[in-house]
Amino acid sequence: MAIEEKIKKLVEMRSEARMGGGQKRIDSQHSKGKLTARERINLLLDDGSFEEFDMFVTHRSTDFGLDKEHYLGDGVVIGNGTIDGRLVYVYSQDFTVLGGSLSETNAKKICKVMDMAMKVGAPVIGLNDSGGARIQEGVLSLSGYAEIFQRNIEASGVIPQISAILGPCAGGAVYSPALTDFILMAENTSYMFVTGPKVVKTVTGEDISVEDLGGPMIHASKSGVAHFVSKDEEDAINTLKRIISYIPQNYMETTPLLECNDPVDRIEDVLNTIIPDNPNKPYNVLDIIHTIVDNGEFEEVHKYYAKNIVVGFARFNGQSVGIVANQPNFLAGVLDIDASKKGARFVRFCDCFNIPIVTLVDVPGFLPGSAQEYGGIISNGAKLMYAYGEATVPKVTITLRKSYGGAHDVMSCKQLKGDLNYAWPSAEIAVMGAQGAIEILNAREASAIEDPEKRAQFVAEKEAEYREKFANPYQAAKYGFIDDVIEPRNTRFRIIRALASLDNKNEHRPNKKHNNIPL
Repeated sequence: MAIEEKIKKLVEMRSEARMGGGQKRIDSQHSKGKLTARERINLLLDDGSFEEFDMFVTHRSTDFGLDKEHYLGDGVVIGNGTIDGRLVYVYSQDFTVLGGSLSETNAKKICKVMDMAMKVGAPVIGLNDSGGARIQEGVLSLSGYAEIFQRNIEASGVIPQISAILGPCAGGAVYSPALTDFILMAENTSYMFVTGPKVVKTVTGEDISVEDLGGPMIHASKSGVAHFVSKDEEDAINTLKRIISYIPQNYMETTPLLECNDPVDRIEDVLNTIIPDNPNKPYNVLDIIHTIVDNGEFEEVHKYYAKNIVVGFARFNGQSVGIVANQPNFLAGVLDIDASKKGARFVRFCDCFNIPIVTLVDVPGFLPGSAQEYGGIISNGAKLMYAYGEATVPKVTITLRKSYGGAHDVMSCKQLKGDLNYAWPSAEIAVMGAQGAIEILNAREASAIEDPEKRAQFVAEKEAEYREKFANPYQAAKYGFIDDVIEPRNTRFRIIRALASLDNKNEHRPNKKHNNIPL
């Protein structure tokens, strides 16, 4: 065969591989509002940067008619490319080929791209759209999943791993995304569950739809499995790009530094009056975040889950940071089980990848009640405390208003190795609020006063005395637990200067095999 014919054959095979399961199935994919595997990659990566591997791989199974169905690529597209010039590795499951089902060779391709990402220290992005394990291959497909899971585990904390769910993701397939750092889901086209509605109906008798069992908003608001929900695939891919822009390539690198045209010393007078005079009145902490960060840009993570705490990425003078903030606008910003888990997970991610943490504190305590105690608020609250205590990245904490009881300790206090702890003049750092404290401290004296008016006056005086002593940041500042009390309008400048001073922070902890966070 002449070289021209060989080249012609190569071109024809490449063209065949790019068609996946064929035009009819591509059309079917589009009719569902979904893109193909390669269309997703083309949207995600810089133009012309994609280098594909294993385009000509096919399965080697013969059972149940598979000997008559062979497709080049075998249902997954893998390779590398760049996002804004930065290297990433990607695999994209192709639903047009046997429903994107995972085969032995399909799994080997995914494992290959993950191994390559680990070797060079670059993020790996999985675009998931699969019917699950290829049933015809039995244990071979199951072992393929386990090979992927093991790589997810070994890559954890070494390189960033992000999963976008852009179609079905069920059964064992859900556990690879669950082992990655962030999960995105697209409305109307994606779902995740271990067992589907039919199995649920058979086993438990519960009649439930796909959407109500494992749709995007269910996982974003109830289970907390999904960190981001996008209106469509294009929106999901744009979200992926934004996430990548905030995080380093691997655990040995620092965060990306962008040019900043937002003045470092920008003063925001609105912050001086943003905290209500009434300590029980709520406000939206997002208003503060958007005011102090570069250009008002904040990429919120877990937006719909545990709304009493806010986490996400922003920049200060071009430097990426992770922000954790209590949200007085929801449940008064109290810490509960879900908020503790949400905060702990985010803090640990930031610590893994050298992302400084800025914490904004306004927390009245932990949510009381039997439901919380039975659900394990003790061990779950300890997760957030543990995460802050083990984190060695720069940690800047600003107490805005309330910081009461054990919740004060949990929220990156000085004793949990907080580097710079500031407070606004409105800060109240105490074991509890004035009313609760006086009910304990002066209960006997108050009950001895028979006249209701005199009793009320006595309690009011004692509460005022308590507030005078503790409803301010100066008691904590007196002991050095607060490094400085700052004027709210200067908050942006003080954070930026704090981060600059901590740029060369180098903190080591005792050597160990690994820690044992309360799970």
